[in-house]
Amino acid sequence: MASFSTAQPLSLPRHPTFSNPNQPTANNDRSSHTISLIDRCSNLRQLKQIHAQMVRTGLFSDPYSASKLFAISALSHFASLDYACKVFDQIPQPNSFTWNTLIRAYASGPDPLRSISVFLDMVSDSRFGPNKYTFPFLIKAAAEVSSLSLGQSLHGMAVKSAVGCDVFVANSLIHCYFSCGDLDSACKVFTTIQEKDVVSWNSMITGFVQKGSPDKALELFKKMESEDVKASHVTMVGVLSACAKTRNLEFGRRVCSYIEENRVNVNLTLANAMLDMYTKCGSIEDAKRLFDKMEERDNVTWTTMLDGYAILEDYEAAREVLNSMPKKDIVAWNALISAYEQNGKPNEALLVFHELQLQKNIKLNQITLVSTLSACAQVGALELGRWIHSYIKKHGIRLNFYVTSALIHMYSKCGDLEKAREVFSSVERRDVFVWSAMIGGLAMHGCGNEALDMFYKMQEANVKPNGVTFTNVFCACSHSGLVDEAELLFKEMESSYGIVPQEKHYACIVDVLGRSGYLEKAVKFIEAMPIPPSASVWGALLGACKIHANLSLAERACTRLLELEPRNDGAHVLLSNIYAKSGKWESVSELRKHMRVTGLKKEPGCSSIEIDGTIHEFLSGDNEHPMCEKVYGKLNEVMERLKANGYEPEMSQVLQIIDEEEMKEQSLNLHSEKLAICYGLISTEAPKAIRVIKNLRVCGDCHSVAKLISQLYDREIIVRDRYRFHHFRNGQCSCNDFW
Repeated sequence: MASFSTAQPLSLPRHPTFSNPNQPTANNDRSSHTISLIDRCSNLRQLKQIHAQMVRTGLFSDPYSASKLFAISALSHFASLDYACKVFDQIPQPNSFTWNTLIRAYASGPDPLRSISVFLDMVSDSRFGPNKYTFPFLIKAAAEVSSLSLGQSLHGMAVKSAVGCDVFVANSLIHCYFSCGDLDSACKVFTTIQEKDVVSWNSMITGFVQKGSPDKALELFKKMESEDVKASHVTMVGVLSACAKTRNLEFGRRVCSYIEENRVNVNLTLANAMLDMYTKCGSIEDAKRLFDKMEERDNVTWTTMLDGYAILEDYEAAREVLNSMPKKDIVAWNALISAYEQNGKPNEALLVFHELQLQKNIKLNQITLVSTLSACAQVGALELGRWIHSYIKKHGIRLNFYVTSALIHMYSKCGDLEKAREVFSSVERRDVFVWSAMIGGLAMHGCGNEALDMFYKMQEANVKPNGVTFTNVFCACSHSGLVDEAELLFKEMESSYGIVPQEKHYACIVDVLGRSGYLEKAVKFIEAMPIPPSASVWGALLGACKIHANLSLAERACTRLLELEPRNDGAHVLLSNIYAKSGKWESVSELRKHMRVTGLKKEPGCSSIEIDGTIHEFLSGDNEHPMCEKVYGKLNEVMERLKANGYEPEMSQVLQIIDEEEMKEQSLNLHSEKLAICYGLISTEAPKAIRVIKNLRVCGDCHSVAKLISQLYDREIIVRDRYRFHHFRNGQCSCNDFW
């Protein structure tokens, strides 16, 4: 689910109000009148007119008047740094106020490090040294560029200048250290402040929230209460964000009561934070009551409600919120697309995306593209994925790590591994997610050795792998039979890479061992696990038992799996299929009867194929498709041609109690992947590849049929099932192993 936190960006400490040492004490009518005019300026043109008048009348030589003009040129809403620098250069003897103003302007500008250059010029002038008004802006510049070393150097200089304990300097240091990820140093600075103000507490609370330690933020708020420090609305925003992140509804409600009892000013930002807390904690009723009472709402308010309904998978209500919005922005559209995509509804996500494309004056952003690419990957919508890639190039959208990873993932899951490689090679900078996406793509296409090579190249590039990287590497080893390599990497996970194996990693190793036939070794591995085996671990063993027809171990694995997940329909079906392949039809009947009695239903086989940008889905024995007559006609033609070339149906793949051979054959022919392939044959021409997505494992008969079709019809066929890709060309399959 996309996050729409109402928390403000990492809170900047309040800047000190510094005075101009040259402010006149005597009444000067001409100077006062000019200062009044400067204060009333609303644009740069007016300011330049006053500047010209000051030069003509000689008033610009007055240090206070000149400093006032300069401050407005550098810091007002219509400020121009270029013009401000020209004004600064005209001041004969800039005072400390003027220097600090220029440092502040650069620190808040597009190139914060320019403030350091100005600072060095300032200290080279022996008349002035840094003071408590100088350091907060310099430290802000270090925070803006996340330079820990610069922040530490400025900290040392502030201490030497005897202002290190000044509350404004200290608050700036706290913000800087949090921005640079050095939480320990931020805490140390906080403890040195003798008279903490509310900004000190706010900087710590917000820093903890935004750096992934919301529990510490809540503890600090409790301490703040115990010391009778009056909280501000900024405090409340930070604490509510911490409650939202920890899903602590009880504490969140207590904070809302605190706000009411202490009459904290509830502006729109704070109201949105309360709303966000309620929705993230799952209390949509509280959120709706607050929403209805809010006199002022903005797009954040509406999007937060939309997101709240989406979290609870109440898509009808989420859609109603979107339709009711006075002004729909891209954030709201992204929320709905992301909600569908992340909750297993990719087709609905793509429908919303297509609707978004029709909206005028709404520009797609990187979040839109990442969510939509992920939905494309799920359903195999390669043509739409290609369109998005072209859109990115056409509009000059920067390929950040998230977009790059999403493109690689989309191309990989849609069967175009070469294009995924191309995207990977086109970017100069790659983080762990980009590397992991490419390794995952190679894994699902059965390129185990190449995936391992990529893993080691990643380390040569000084990118540290994470848990996802190892999951993808183990999957690559599993489909390529690289047992020794997987075992070695698993042993090194914690000792060499500092990653504690999680249940998914244990399940992967069981799959590696079981798929390669080392069933007893897999059992011993499970027995030696330091954590209780999860359902995914027993599921991996059960799947291996089906491959190698080990009935007794399958029953044991299934029993353990169902103890953890009694309503796991996949486990029941898998064991039933193992019974069927072993000819134990009585056990099949008993198991299927149990499923009927308990209301468990087998997930129906479904295959999809994209034609001209539209996804067509086929169920086994489907009669709903508008072209089903032509599809079945093509299927009959294909099967006759295959039989004429030596094809014999694999009756062992019929996992139902059917006596007549003809009915068994017909049952096989109705499999959804065969229907999708036949639709591809009548809807496309060679050399276009036929790409099919299957929600379950491809059966052995369909595998054989796809091989023969690729040869007899001279077509490339790419099938993605639940576990991997199968590439068929010229009667061959590139899979290292079928299963």
